[in-house]
Amino acid sequence: MNWDAIFGAANLLALISWAALILLPRWPALLSALLYLVVGLLSMLYAGILIGLMTGWVDPGGSMEGGNFSSIEGVQALFAAKGGLTLGWVHYLAFDLFVGIWIARDADAKGFSRFIQAPILLATFMAGPLGLFAWLVLREGRARASGRWN
Repeated sequence: MNWDAIFGAANLLALISWAALILLPRWPALLSALLYLVVGLLSMLYAGILIGLMTGWVDPGGSMEGGNFSSIEGVQALFAAKGGLTLGWVHYLAFDLFVGIWIARDADAKGFSRFIQAPILLATFMAGPLGLFAWLVLREGRARASGRWN
């Protein structure tokens, strides 16, 4: 299996999607395409890689011996193989994009300008939980100031 090609294609798809989410008008069709096509495709890719690795149907591209989620060494062993690393990266790409789409939709619904949204979405793209935390703090502050909690 060409893990470099899969990794690169998933990365490019996510990068194009993030650029569209941040820069283009938020047409309903665009948001639906990003959510159902891109996040869906990344999720299906993740599932295919996971099943392939767990069943031995695909070559992991290195040793994953000793891999587990109960120690840092175990996780390091999983990511030592190109297949394990690609699996983890696709997981991050799918979840971060999903969170970015949710932030964009929520921010639009709450009337936040795109200039405020852009750095939060960039932070979510580059460091997922940091962008999500920034958005939660910002939206909470506005909700408290306005007296609305929706």
